Amino acid sequence: MSAFQELIQSETPVLVDFYADWCGPCKSMNPVIQEVARITEGRARVIKINIDKNQAAAAKYNVKAVPTFLLFKKGEIIWRHSGMIDQMSLLKQLSI
Repeated sequence: MSAFQELIQSETPVLVDFYADWCGPCKSMNPVIQEVARITEGRARVIKINIDKNQAAAAKYNVKAVPTFLLFKKGEIIWRHSGMIDQMSLLKQLSI
């Protein structure tokens, strides 16, 4: 959890994908998330957090449904979305 806390303090935006292995929509989002990470490489970071393996992080950020996306900048949540989302909408948020 300390490495995660350090990571989200960055000036660089960090998109966090809270997911679960058993979640169908999460699996559907995988190719979208991978492409967003590729497109924004060097300008933003994209990380995935499995809520079953990281229950403390999920609880801390009140993640009640998956997928849930949080965008951090300097340790602050600047955007939040639960459920599936299209690639263009994610890229728009990361252009902040």
